[in-house]
Amino acid sequence: MRSFRPLSVLLAAMLFALPLAPALATSQTAAVPGNDLQELETAYARATNEFYKKVDPQMLLEGARAGMLAYLKKSGLKSADLPPIHAGDSPEQNVRTLDAEVEAAMRASGGKLSVRNVTYSAISGMMASLKDRWTVFLDPKEYAELNAGLDGAKFSGIGVVIDVDEKTKYLMVRQVIDGGPASKAGIQPGDLILSVNGKSTKGLPVEADSKMIRGKTGTSLKLEVQREGKSLGTLALTRAEIHAPSVYDRMLPGKIGYVALTVFGQDTATELTEALNTLQKDGARAYVLDLRNNGGGYLNAAIDVASKFIPDGPIVSVESRASNVMTYDAESTAIPPKPLAVLVNGYTASASEITSGAIQDSGVGVLIGTRTFGKGVVQTIYPLGDGSAIKITTARYFTPRGRDINHQGIEPDIVSKDVRNARFGDPAHDPQLDRAMAYLNQRLAAEAQQAAAAR
Repeated sequence: MRSFRPLSVLLAAMLFALPLAPALATSQTAAVPGNDLQELETAYARATNEFYKKVDPQMLLEGARAGMLAYLKKSGLKSADLPPIHAGDSPEQNVRTLDAEVEAAMRASGGKLSVRNVTYSAISGMMASLKDRWTVFLDPKEYAELNAGLDGAKFSGIGVVIDVDEKTKYLMVRQVIDGGPASKAGIQPGDLILSVNGKSTKGLPVEADSKMIRGKTGTSLKLEVQREGKSLGTLALTRAEIHAPSVYDRMLPGKIGYVALTVFGQDTATELTEALNTLQKDGARAYVLDLRNNGGGYLNAAIDVASKFIPDGPIVSVESRASNVMTYDAESTAIPPKPLAVLVNGYTASASEITSGAIQDSGVGVLIGTRTFGKGVVQTIYPLGDGSAIKITTARYFTPRGRDINHQGIEPDIVSKDVRNARFGDPAHDPQLDRAMAYLNQRLAAEAQQAAAAR
């Protein structure tokens, strides 16, 4: 069960890095326990050396102090204070200074707070001091959730993507996962689930609906379902383990293949390849790639996805802090060329914009919808020893034609306004998709005329 809402647009196009090996000579009399000190040291070193702009060590130290003070006060120690903090001449000295400041925070708490949480607040404060919305500290829970969002969490449910129908306020099915219990029971996108086990879904938020439908694998539930105003009765389903896919596909009228990507995750390229293979076998004459509400994901996934449509040439160029530029080219995995429309909107961000920009610049397809979000920087995830991590902006990227889309976004070739309560993937209730189909049908008709004239 997943709600069809965009992943946070804070989600970056990312590369993952191994933990930093110990590099700084820390004091043998450090006040902070070894594991926590190592995390503090790693965060300081990564922020200093890897952030895509030059970093002032004094700013980092002051950020750590501010983070700890905020945590102390949030924990009820309103009058707590910490000594001023000053950067030294070396990273080693600054780590020792951070160590001493954490110890001061512990004393100020009277031993009521854990060293781990105080250290977390110091690291979080350092990341915040860089004043970059994408550079953040992730505690173990947040890091696990980020990974699950990208890599497709497994859960026990019935295999539907849900939302609340704005008109009726009942639970509405946005997508159905092939092979899941809902699919086998004949539930279709657009169906309304009026009740779950006799309890009405009217007026409930998505989270409450999801909680009612999820449950232990093998357990049963009854759904009262309505389609286009007509009751389908009460359907009995058995919950099963579901792996949430990141790619949804279907054949639209006129043999137009439709693929929607919800995220650029670890398995997205593989899922897309399978979807495109199926659509090709079924005779697809053109394609719609739906990247609306797709907040991003892995950089390599964006390159893989773009390469399915772009036969050769550059996909994206990434520039690091040292002005080193690496250009990533198409991977020679493209499907046979067919008319292509890419749907975008204001929540098309990051990795989605890499793919969109590459398709637009290469001329293999047109973008339809509204201007994209405008996130032209790349983050790297640095895991820490206890399951937490830091996410740091380490580079910026450019489209194949050298466009910097950061804070600018990408203007679509054909503007089609967002429509409230659109039912994504359903041409009858999705004006942007309907516009894309009209464009593709015009292209197909023109190609048919040219072919006839050439005979």
